[in-house]
Amino acid sequence: MIRKHLKITLFTLILASFSGFSQEAKKLVWEENFEGNALNTKNWNYEIGDGCPNLCGFGNNERQFYKKENTIVEDGNMVIKAEKVGGAYYSGKISTKDKREFKYGTFVIRAKVPSGKGIWPAIWMLGTKIDKVGWPACGEIDIMEFVGRQPDTVHTSLHSPSHYGATASTQVTPVKNITDAFHVFQIDWDENAIVFSIDDQKVFTYAPDEKDDKNYPFRHPFYFLLNMAVGGNFGGPEVDDSIFPRTYYIDYVKVYQ
Repeated sequence: MIRKHLKITLFTLILASFSGFSQEAKKLVWEENFEGNALNTKNWNYEIGDGCPNLCGFGNNERQFYKKENTIVEDGNMVIKAEKVGGAYYSGKISTKDKREFKYGTFVIRAKVPSGKGIWPAIWMLGTKIDKVGWPACGEIDIMEFVGRQPDTVHTSLHSPSHYGATASTQVTPVKNITDAFHVFQIDWDENAIVFSIDDQKVFTYAPDEKDDKNYPFRHPFYFLLNMAVGGNFGGPEVDDSIFPRTYYIDYVKVYQ
């Protein structure tokens, strides 16, 4: 997938300096620590099916089939397992659609991604209007995307009607030895800007001059998605079958407002 960077104007840089959120000044309004031995289905849905074509109305040519059994809660983590059984690939995906939705605030997720060519773990959000207006009109916030074919690299992106798919507003950030440990991924989001951070370091600010539905469809509630795809337009096209199984860990999800 080809990514295109937007020019950051002086206005954007100045605005970014005022758009950061202090967690101390905000209230923790929701957190998921994945305790116990089962997913809390009051907050989360198991997404079942053959990837995006069935689950969100658009396709990335991903290879996996999402199964409930590939998402488990274990040792305080949400554990998503990607595997190959025979000629088929299986993985896991969960979302908070219709259960937990948020508009603005600070969103903090701690996770550990696996290595291997062909895997594509992600932390992302979709606008709750997706069933009415479709994608990309609903907006998409990719808090973290990692593709195994690009080691030590994190993608943070936004999809809107003006910039989506191959031309999404994207920042590519080097993170040395990213697969060796847990890292903290964060966005600070308000009506003017979305600021992305990795391990408390700001890496990307999106603050377009025009805050209309084409450039900033981020003025309504969004819900979380956690998944690990296999292959696809971005994760592939090549998949190293020798790597499987691969495991993706999410320690917590926290929302401050």
